[in-house]
Amino acid sequence: MLLSGDENGDTKGQSTLHAGAGEPQLQQHYIRSIDSMLTIRQLPSQGLSFQLWPAATTLVNLLDDHRRDPIKSPLSPVLSVTSNGLDCRPLKILELGSGTGLVGIAAAVMLGANVTVTDLPHVISNLQFNADSNSDVLKANGGNVVVSALSWVEAGDVERVGREFDVILASDVVYHDHLYEPLLQTLYLLLGGRETTSFVMAHLRRWKKDSAFFKKAKKAFNVEVLYEDSPSEGSRVGVVVYRFWGKQIRKSGLA
Repeated sequence: MLLSGDENGDTKGQSTLHAGAGEPQLQQHYIRSIDSMLTIRQLPSQGLSFQLWPAATTLVNLLDDHRRDPIKSPLSPVLSVTSNGLDCRPLKILELGSGTGLVGIAAAVMLGANVTVTDLPHVISNLQFNADSNSDVLKANGGNVVVSALSWVEAGDVERVGREFDVILASDVVYHDHLYEPLLQTLYLLLGGRETTSFVMAHLRRWKKDSAFFKKAKKAFNVEVLYEDSPSEGSRVGVVVYRFWGKQIRKSGLA
């Protein structure tokens, strides 16, 4: 069991149930705010998209903390978009580059949200497996997860999943520099200059070239830091959670 404490002395944990070299790994993630476990299957031998990464864990922990104390949560300005006035409906959330789907499934469970998790077609079967594996806890907490293929910059894929989302989530999607432009183009299609939808991205900087992504992103979107995690042992930097929202994108040169 891997455990880490917070300032209140609580613990956040995960345990690997099956972990053979090159074999599927089932991990259980304890969610304190609902006193339940999420089960996620990793397939390390099939590539990066089938593994869990630190940024996803940070985002799940933030969602957990938000459920427990939304007033103190750095995510409150983003997640309270439907909590005021008469528009008290479930949040509609889209996750880009979902990988194993941990973040999207956790968001559905903890927020009682309708979440669409997406990735490339070859990742979908494992995403669906993980959504199905957590169907009981999703149902118990009023959450719903839909799995859909979405290739970045494919306008047809974007039209199929829709654009009317309250929040867009992602973690560790700024990795390969040849995907910077496709990701920005996809965000352009989804946000389109609207200020009512936010893109929340957890990112662990690994390369100096990452700065090129953020430089270009700031030309197209308003960008702010919502949260910075402490570096893990042996690291100089921690996970940073950003919020992007639309501005006059037509001037950005992305279109």
